[in-house]
Amino acid sequence: MEKPWLKNYEPQVPPTLKYPERPLPDNLAESARKYPEATATIFMDAKLTYAQLNTLVDRFAAALQQLGVKKGDRVAVYSGNCPQFIIGYYGALRAGAIVVSFNPLYAAREVEHQLKDSGAETMLVMSRFYPIVKQVRAHTALKNVIVTNIKEYFPPVLKLLFTLAKEKHEGDRQDISGDPNTYWFQELLSKAPAKPRPVEVKPDDTAVLLYTGGTTGVPKGAELSHANIMANAVMCRHWVPDIREAKEVILTALPLYHSFGMTTCMNLGVYAAAAMLLIPNPRDIPTLMKNINKHHPTFFPGVPTMYVAFNNFPGLVKYDVKSIRACISGAAGLPVEVQARFQELTGGHLVEGYGLSESSPVTHANPIYGKNKIGTIGVPFPDTEAKIVDLETGTKDLPPGEVGELVIRGPQVMKGYWNMPDETAIALRSGWLYTGDIARMDEEGYFQIVDRKKDMIIAGGFNIYPRDVEEVLYQHPKVKEAVVAGIPDPYRGETVKAYIILKEGETATGEEVIEFCKGKMAKYKVPTAVEFRKELPKTIVGKILRRMLVEEEKKKLAEKK
Repeated sequence: MEKPWLKNYEPQVPPTLKYPERPLPDNLAESARKYPEATATIFMDAKLTYAQLNTLVDRFAAALQQLGVKKGDRVAVYSGNCPQFIIGYYGALRAGAIVVSFNPLYAAREVEHQLKDSGAETMLVMSRFYPIVKQVRAHTALKNVIVTNIKEYFPPVLKLLFTLAKEKHEGDRQDISGDPNTYWFQELLSKAPAKPRPVEVKPDDTAVLLYTGGTTGVPKGAELSHANIMANAVMCRHWVPDIREAKEVILTALPLYHSFGMTTCMNLGVYAAAAMLLIPNPRDIPTLMKNINKHHPTFFPGVPTMYVAFNNFPGLVKYDVKSIRACISGAAGLPVEVQARFQELTGGHLVEGYGLSESSPVTHANPIYGKNKIGTIGVPFPDTEAKIVDLETGTKDLPPGEVGELVIRGPQVMKGYWNMPDETAIALRSGWLYTGDIARMDEEGYFQIVDRKKDMIIAGGFNIYPRDVEEVLYQHPKVKEAVVAGIPDPYRGETVKAYIILKEGETATGEEVIEFCKGKMAKYKVPTAVEFRKELPKTIVGKILRRMLVEEEKKKLAEKK
């Protein structure tokens, strides 16, 4: 197929790449061999070298084998960003197992569903989440539970202070003595052999189950192979053409359980022997800023809400943020105003990209230093094909400029959904991944997401894409964050409502916002209602949950009746 986007690749970025034909954890062994003393993780100012991290991964893989974990078994990892997550993830893969990562915000019902669906028999869990696991364990196939404490890789002084404070964090003092087949992480490591037994793992073997779709339906496990996630890490490495091995510091604020953080922070970091600067809570902006100031990250993958919080952080001028050189934003549309302000503050390059859990996840991005078309997701990655097809049948290819569904094909696209052949057949057709996103491609091969199929607002017969309205709202000088959703309307079917967080110290009225929008968009797109809030519902990644706002409105309407 024709690939007009190749003309816009930076000179150092090849259109096709060579991918190592080896399992993903071999990247860690290679980085440890080449750069044993290079920093692998920075967590609460404490550091692990690549040699130390590789040794811990070996021990954990051996410990899993001692517990009976075999090739293809599912090992659950239920933790926030900390060294234990990386040790658990790479250790499970090195033992030949399949990693199932869990969202730390999950309630018991969601944890139980994912355990049952994946069939995981072993779990590594942060101690504060252990009560949830204990609650649902009897209803699942779990045989072994390994409990780890957040402070295990703190620096000595902080660990002591944490202990003296009587471990106030809920769950940090769990008593597991009476629970069968339940182990403390450090005790298990201390008793394990130094090396695991070799396991033959092929590139096409499944490596990870990433659960997706929880906000729109029953969560599905995207089944990613070692080759899938290896390919995406290599693609990301080449897309940032000036990455230097063992020289970069990646700000790892994106949750590692999520596909975006997994690839652009952890797997890219390990592949490039970079230091991963681990931020336990992506919404803890003061901690994030202190870490930027002290450890000088060079690469900052994130989501728009992170950059909004960064731009509006009080006293930002007191922090050294000039080390940030390159950033890829994903998970939601990046407002123009946010992008421009961030680049002005840091001097770095912030570009919008795109991906899905089903594609490991990154498929598109604007060139880091090349032609950046603001408002687009950029161009497809090397070895990645993309096109726009008609919304009705999904079989007709559309020309540049026309709006349809974005479909993608490439080495990073999943094998399918775990134990869901019908869902797989809908998503994967003739090798193409149907994304469910409405988009267009221009003559130069740059793609623009118009919106999610599910998020499109139909008001009075007009199709309204939330992003068009949100871009205008972000231009308002008093607006810090904004999202719009379609809410029920007896006359139009749906109408546009804006939910806004104002900048600190600002006041505004709904009429003022509506008036601001008039003349900047078609009349039918202008919000008819405005609600000011102190916060918006978000995922742990920072993606605004538009569907939750719609459900709130439907509930209010039902209560009135």
